[in-house]
Amino acid sequence: MTVRSNSRYPTATYLTEPELLAVLVVHIVAALIAPTCVRSFGRNAFYPLALVPLGGLAWVIANWGHPVTTKVSWAPQIGMNIDLRLDSLAAIMATLVLGVGTLVLVYCARYFERDEARLGLFAAELLGFAGAMFGLVTSDNMLLMYVFWEITTVLSFLLVGHYAERSASRRAAIQALLVTASGGLAMLVGIVIIGLRYGSFLFSDILATTDRPGGFAISLAVVLVLIGALSKSAIVPLHFWLPGAMAAPTPVSAYLHAAAMVKAGVYLVARLAPAFATSPAWHVVVLPLGITSLILAGWRAMQVHDLKLVLAFGTVSQLGLMITVVSVGTPDAALAGMTLVVAHAMFKACLFMVVGIIDHGAGTRDLRALSGLGRREPWLFVIAVLAAASMAGLPPMLGFVGKESTASALWSIDDTLPSWAGLLLMVGVPVGAALTVAYSARFIWGAFGRKPDVEMSWHSPGFALLAPPALLAVGGIAGGIAAPAVGRLLAPYAETLPGVLDEHLALWHGFNSVLVWTLFVIALGCCIFLVRNRIAEPARPRLGNADRNYDAALNALDRLSVRLTGALQSGSLPESLALILGTLIVLPMVLLAVGAHSKVSLRLWDSPWQGAIGLIMIAMALGATMLRNRLASVLVVGITGYGCGVIFALHGAPDLALTQFLVETLLLVTFVLVLRAFPAEISHDHSRVFNLGRAMLGCGVGATVVVLAIFATAARSTVPIWEAIPGAAYTLGGGKNAVNVLLVDIRAWDTLGEISVLVVAATGVASLVFRSRRFGSAPRAADAPNYDPDAVSWLPAARLVDRRDRSMVLQITTRLVFPTIMVLSVYFFFAGHNAPGGGFAGGLVAGLALTLRYLAGGRYELGEALPVDAGQLLGAGLAMSAGTATMSLLFGAPPLSSAIWNVTLPVLGHIKIVSSVFFDLGVYLIVVGLTLDVLRSLGARLDKELS
Repeated sequence: MTVRSNSRYPTATYLTEPELLAVLVVHIVAALIAPTCVRSFGRNAFYPLALVPLGGLAWVIANWGHPVTTKVSWAPQIGMNIDLRLDSLAAIMATLVLGVGTLVLVYCARYFERDEARLGLFAAELLGFAGAMFGLVTSDNMLLMYVFWEITTVLSFLLVGHYAERSASRRAAIQALLVTASGGLAMLVGIVIIGLRYGSFLFSDILATTDRPGGFAISLAVVLVLIGALSKSAIVPLHFWLPGAMAAPTPVSAYLHAAAMVKAGVYLVARLAPAFATSPAWHVVVLPLGITSLILAGWRAMQVHDLKLVLAFGTVSQLGLMITVVSVGTPDAALAGMTLVVAHAMFKACLFMVVGIIDHGAGTRDLRALSGLGRREPWLFVIAVLAAASMAGLPPMLGFVGKESTASALWSIDDTLPSWAGLLLMVGVPVGAALTVAYSARFIWGAFGRKPDVEMSWHSPGFALLAPPALLAVGGIAGGIAAPAVGRLLAPYAETLPGVLDEHLALWHGFNSVLVWTLFVIALGCCIFLVRNRIAEPARPRLGNADRNYDAALNALDRLSVRLTGALQSGSLPESLALILGTLIVLPMVLLAVGAHSKVSLRLWDSPWQGAIGLIMIAMALGATMLRNRLASVLVVGITGYGCGVIFALHGAPDLALTQFLVETLLLVTFVLVLRAFPAEISHDHSRVFNLGRAMLGCGVGATVVVLAIFATAARSTVPIWEAIPGAAYTLGGGKNAVNVLLVDIRAWDTLGEISVLVVAATGVASLVFRSRRFGSAPRAADAPNYDPDAVSWLPAARLVDRRDRSMVLQITTRLVFPTIMVLSVYFFFAGHNAPGGGFAGGLVAGLALTLRYLAGGRYELGEALPVDAGQLLGAGLAMSAGTATMSLLFGAPPLSSAIWNVTLPVLGHIKIVSSVFFDLGVYLIVVGLTLDVLRSLGARLDKELS
């Protein structure tokens, strides 16, 4: 594959400037401090917060025409770095994102009431969204762009669901999240395919490639990326989330659904058009769906009565037009498409703000309940008329320039598109444009016209609320008058597409066929408006209702999941285990049967002792299946665990053997605690077929594990690293115990994940037992109803145990050995870096000491032994390990980098301290906390219930 600079792409030397990244960082910082600002200044905090996107806008304008790049290494192994690039297209989109974002923040300062709930979070989310959109449009790396893409999805979910107490808001937020996130996942797969086929994830590299790969993989990738773009831009059939999102506050609609989020899909199509507009799947996917959206949503805008819904369906219609035009793939179409994008951002944000003002002043958005507002609010009427005129494509607005440029670009298409596509555009675009004229007129008439027998109350908005939409309306007329200047700003992007840019923007091109086309569209739109009352919303649409279809799909999925769960999960634990274990047997064996595998060599044992221990373990496992007493079965199974520890020891792994012995002992205690709530005898009243099936399943699982282990070890294709681990443990981790250093240093990420699972498991067990509240330490002796402070016993709370259950020998033994066991626990912890032990083993020893105290003195003795909340120990341990893992980042080193200090202390002498000991301390605390939680829930709590 040849990668070289495309002559049509800007060949200027790109500057590496930190300001591009600084704009993004400032938005993040502003989002973090926004709640504090709102708490301090109330809704007026939106004014200073608006300076953040305004400053970014000023920087973009100052660098217009001077491409800037910033590159920061992030995850180079997977091709994802912070590659930001401000070229012509990014500058256009960033101007819209930051410019409209500034005005929306100013609008918020007077749109919301002084006592509005969650206003600080709203400000943070809005600023965060602005920063994410800026990152999205300036990302040169497709993977980084996807990260920002999904951030906007999540923030959109939060913004749409701002009124969380309203069911409509919650439903709309979830709907938007499901649709756009699902499209985003499809897009991610396409991005990965494109990146792998092109050998780069950079837009700049992909667009500069002259020898473009083709084939089915690229076509599939293009379709997947387009699915993400179309879902984000609410293109049919994924359009229904946008009208539902009108449950959001009006500033959200004015920003996300006019100038920002919904433009992300249009931006992505525009970004990829120079490279993929010639792909076979490109036009087949985009053009039919774009034209369908243009016409269908325009028709729906003529039927609904909520002003916000009129604009919402109008937005879907306009998005269909924009994404159709920019996907054509010619310079003229690109110029026309970007003109439509700029014009739409201004007039649609303006109109949404107007609707918000009307809703505030009249208390309704129903155009049937509004009357005479044009006379009451002439300034608001003028603002709305200017914006609606631009939406309808009337002169001298920028929307008119965009529509004429679109018609000219589509008429100039020769053999760029197939014949069916040209016919579709020639018919669909004028019909959609006429519908746009019609619903624009309907909006003005519905909001401001006089209607008989309609009375409404009204309170006038202030200047501060009118200023933002007024600026946008003025921008629309200024852009139309200064069309040549706008064209010069947009032309650099259009010139990146193959071909010659013949079109130029102008308000007046003279009397020509395009003008006739425009007049025809306006006349047709006026005719549609005049018969608007006949276009009533049907009770049951012939083509169905996308929103109801969405509900039906979710309900069908719920019913399917219920039936599937009912079929697979009968509530029987043996049946559930059989299903899981059966899957464990079948899938690996099928893969082994059909796949290639290496030659295996078997060695049964290294010494006869290993064989003898193995036979004992087999005998104990078989014996456990025949015993009727539950406790005896548990003890026999425990012998197999101890046998495994002996095999570890015979293999020369004392650390593993020690851990296995300790874990097995603690598990035995846990099993015994649980068995108190079960009958002593196991029922064997099952048929011979049932028992045979369980035996076959058990043998099958055992055989599967053995076979997988054999083939896994035989499949090694590289030199094993085990020989280098002891040396690396000492030089890198500062310890001689390779096993412990491996756990807390070399492979500490794995350990961090495992201890996180331990914390979750402990929380789950305790939550099942303590159904309402799991916090607090175990009860102490003073909490007992029969507590006698003057009584004397070997243990503080042992006197509270019933005399029939006391064991004086056990109490005395516990009193004598408990301190020794705790000292041994501490020794294992500190010695583990250079000798058998470590935080896990030390924690297990401490847990066994606590278990001994509990068994000797009962549930109150557990509280006396360690009067600490187990949850606090778990949290402190996890925080300690995670903090140690990330602390090195503060010093510019990778995570989990170890530091070694050599100090000389009085009495103790020379001591070497390794930073990983603090990670190990976290492991120690988690194991102790886990043991305490198990004893408190399965021991002390069960004692209370049984008593």
